[in-house]
Amino acid sequence: MPVPDSEHLPARAVPGPEAPPINRLVASLREPRRYPHPADRVEVLETHISYVLLAGEYAYKLKKPLDLGFLDYSSLEKRRVACEDELRLNRRTTPGLYLDVVPIGGTPEEPRLGEAPAFEYAVKMRRFEQDAQLDRVVARRALTAGPLEMLARDLADFHARAAVAGDAPPLGHPEQVLASMERNFSQLEALVDAAEERAALERLREWTERNYARLHDTLAARRAAGRVRECHGDLHLANLVLRDGRIVPFDCIEFSADLRWIDVMSEIAFLVMDLIDHGERALAHRFLDAYLAETGDYEGLAVLPFQLVYRAMVRALVTCIRAHQPGLDVHGRTRADAEHLDYLHLAERLSTPGHPALVLMHGLSASGKSCTASRLVELAGAIRVRSDIERKRLHGLAWNAATRSGLDAGLYGPDETRRTYARLTELAGVILDAGYIAVLDATFLRREQRESLERLAALRRVPFLLISCTADEATLRRRIEARSAAGADPSEATLEVLERQIATQEPLTGAERHQTAVVDTSVPGEQFEKTLAALAAKLQGQG
Repeated sequence: MPVPDSEHLPARAVPGPEAPPINRLVASLREPRRYPHPADRVEVLETHISYVLLAGEYAYKLKKPLDLGFLDYSSLEKRRVACEDELRLNRRTTPGLYLDVVPIGGTPEEPRLGEAPAFEYAVKMRRFEQDAQLDRVVARRALTAGPLEMLARDLADFHARAAVAGDAPPLGHPEQVLASMERNFSQLEALVDAAEERAALERLREWTERNYARLHDTLAARRAAGRVRECHGDLHLANLVLRDGRIVPFDCIEFSADLRWIDVMSEIAFLVMDLIDHGERALAHRFLDAYLAETGDYEGLAVLPFQLVYRAMVRALVTCIRAHQPGLDVHGRTRADAEHLDYLHLAERLSTPGHPALVLMHGLSASGKSCTASRLVELAGAIRVRSDIERKRLHGLAWNAATRSGLDAGLYGPDETRRTYARLTELAGVILDAGYIAVLDATFLRREQRESLERLAALRRVPFLLISCTADEATLRRRIEARSAAGADPSEATLEVLERQIATQEPLTGAERHQTAVVDTSVPGEQFEKTLAALAAKLQGQG
C-alpha cells in the first residue's frame, strides 16, 4: 500500500505517560540534544504508517506500531525486520541516501540513538530538501523532459537487473494481481458513503473484472517471460527526488512482497498516472516513450490501461484513508477528500478506450521526423517506434551503439532493412491492438514500405496518415554534420547516405498525397506547433 504524502505535525508538548510510547518517543526526539550530530532544530513529518524526523544533515524514519492488514508493524521484531528490508531494498536505486538501521535504547522519554538494548528502531537517511521531491518540482512547473527520460533509462536498467519472480512463492500471478485490485475496491467501499462515489466504484470494479478476464492469459504470459520482477512498487511523484540533475526513487515498498513483485508495466503505470493527474500529460508520454524505446517492451502496452486504472484507484484509496485519519483538521480533511475524488474521476477517464491510428513519418534523413514524432507523442499520447533503435535492437545493440556499417552494408544492407521494416510492421500491430496511436519513425522512402503499412491500417480499420517532413538541402546537411559530431542520436546517417536517399527516393503517389500532411521543419515555430496540434486533435478523434 502506498504511503500518502507527508504532512507536518504541529508543535506539541511532551505527552503524558498515558500516551502511546511512539508518541512519547517522537516528542522526545524533537529535541536537538538527542542526536549524536549537529541539529539546530528538528522537523517531524507524519504519514499514516510512519514518522520522519529531520535533524541536521540526516533524517530518521520510525514505523508506527500498526497492523493494517496489508502491513504489520505491531511488534518490535517486525519493525526491525521492516527497517532492514527498507534499507536493503532502497539501496538498489538510492545507494547514497539510505545509510543504516539505528537502534534506539533508553526509554521513550530519554531515548539514546545507537544504543542497545533497543526498544525501537529507525532507518537513518541522508536528508534532502523537501522542495526537491518531484511532486513539489511539478507543482512549481519546473520539471523538464531531460531528467525524466534519464529516469526512464535508469528504471529500464534497474528492472533488467531486478530479481525475476519464480514459483516459490508464486508472486505476481494474475490471480494475485486481481486480488490486490479487489482488496483495494473493498477497502474503498467500506470508507465511502456518497451514492455518486459508490456508483463510480461499481463501474470501475466491473471494468476491472471485465478487463482482467480479457487480459488473464496476457498477464500470465508476461510473468512467464520474466516481466514480473522485484520492483520499487510505489513509484509516484512524492517518492522521487531531484538530486544533482538526476531523478532518484526512494521509499519503495518494503512491507509487502505482493505489492513489490509486480509486472514492470505496473511500476511504470504509477508514474505515468501521477504525472497525468498533476497536469503533466506531455511529460507522462515522454517518460513512457523513453522507457519503451530503452526496453522494447511494446507488448506491455496491452496491460498498461489496466494498470493505469489500478494505480489511480490505489491513490484514491490512500487519499481516502488520509481523509479519515483521526486528528486531521478541517482543511486537511477537505483537501484529502478532494484528492480522493480527483483520483476516482481520473480512473474513469483512464478506463475510456482510446482512438488507435497509424502514422508514418516520411522524409529524408535529418528532415525533422524524430522531432515531429516526439511532439506527437506529447500532444496525442502516441506511441513512437524508431527504426534506428529497432534496427540495432534486432542485433542486441544499444540505441547509441556505433555500428560503423558502410552504405548498403552491415546493419544497413537490403536484407537488414527489410527485416527492420517487418519489425516496425509487427510493432505497429501490437500498438494498435492495445488501443494507441502508433507513430513509425523511419524514412519510408520506398513505396512498398508505405503500402505494407497502409494495408495494415485497412486491416485494423484505423485511420492512416503520412506526415512528410521537409527541409532545404543545406539544412539537412548541416543537421547531419551536427548530429554526427554530437554522437548522441540513434541515427548513423551520413552525407553519403543523404545523397543516396535523394537519388533513389520514390515519390508519393497521388493517392498517398491525399493521406499526407506536409510539415516544413526548416524553421520550427508557431506554424509548426499549430500544424502538429491540429494533427494531434484529429488523431484523437477531436477534429
